[in-house]
Amino acid sequence: MVGTAACGSGGSSAGGGAGTIHVLVYGDASNKVEKQLVDTFNKTSKVKAVLDTIPGADYQAKLNTVINTPQAPDVFFNWGGGSIQPYVKSDLLLPLDDMIAADPALKSSFLPSVFNTAVIDGKSYGIPMRGTQPVLLFHNKKVLADAGLSVPKTWDDLLSAVQVLKGKGITPFALGGGDQWPTLMWYEYVFDRVAGPELFRKALSGDRSAWESADARKALGMLKQLVDAGAFGSNFDSVKFTDGGSPALLAKGKAAFELMGSWEYATQRDADPDFTRNKLGYSSFPAVAGGKGDPADLVGNTNNFYSVLKKSKHPEAAAAFLKLMYSDEFVKAQLVIGNLPTTTNTEQFLATSDSPDYSKYQYDLVKAAPSFQLSWDQAYPPAANTPIHTAVQQFFDGKLDADGFIKAMQALPAS
Repeated sequence: MVGTAACGSGGSSAGGGAGTIHVLVYGDASNKVEKQLVDTFNKTSKVKAVLDTIPGADYQAKLNTVINTPQAPDVFFNWGGGSIQPYVKSDLLLPLDDMIAADPALKSSFLPSVFNTAVIDGKSYGIPMRGTQPVLLFHNKKVLADAGLSVPKTWDDLLSAVQVLKGKGITPFALGGGDQWPTLMWYEYVFDRVAGPELFRKALSGDRSAWESADARKALGMLKQLVDAGAFGSNFDSVKFTDGGSPALLAKGKAAFELMGSWEYATQRDADPDFTRNKLGYSSFPAVAGGKGDPADLVGNTNNFYSVLKKSKHPEAAAAFLKLMYSDEFVKAQLVIGNLPTTTNTEQFLATSDSPDYSKYQYDLVKAAPSFQLSWDQAYPPAANTPIHTAVQQFFDGKLDADGFIKAMQALPAS
């Protein structure tokens, strides 16, 4: 970790009269690109950027600790949505609308379904950085072929596949229920397909009646039907994605499908390159007949974002730094390390990706998505994470009925 004690909004640099802006990011493998972009910025800027990192497991807690202190960064990494809502409410963030008015490309260079994740109360508070991570339905091609099945295009197809696979002794869907958040992905898609994105938007805005609507109850009924049909086996709560358990079930042919974020591809490639190359397939989530949600809708991690602190002494330097997030250099560097940027110029560089076909498939989905819903546990403020995950797990376990789940969601901390 580059100590957060080094952070500070726009103080003088040790090297002389030029000021500095501190850019705080989640510490992981992507820091290689962030360091490159800071170096590029510093070649031409009088105000120099300093990159500070916090290891991923500690990032949110330490950001919360420093964000309202003299050690706060000027620009910082976040997930948009609920992750920055408390800071907006506390008037800590700089609306970026004036920057966008001066340089419209700060908005027009990004896919709208992604950019809008960091728009709060009609104002823009984030510029996309890194890459998008939609949730996809992955499958084992050999298992499906051996079972005489094709990729399910509808919910009815999916239910039929469950019965066929169970008859052959194969768990239909690998699920890392021990981590809880993989289970949440099922709710996000089923609620979207049944009710469309508006139900969750209403709930997030504080309209608790959305959770007890007829559409919400229908979605919960469908999820219960899937669990009761044995779609996830009987011990999914003892399996985790984070220790490689659920991906291994898919790769070894013990499960046919896994609903997971786009990082599943890299996870499988690292663990079993041969399986990934020859047998790993992927598709979008099935449509629901009569549902209000567009089958092209996506859920997941729309993107990461950079936001700017209102008290930064160098907002003009921050604006110049943010312009690099739609540069050709940024796009190419992210693709090389496996990230998928959501800039409009990404398309021309997809062939340079570490997995071009997969990158193009994802990009086309995101580009065409009428709605890209941020994961519920990121759309709500951080205080809601544990209650969401607990309710999601307990409903799948049969410890909560539909009314219990609805009450748990209605009791979530207000956004």
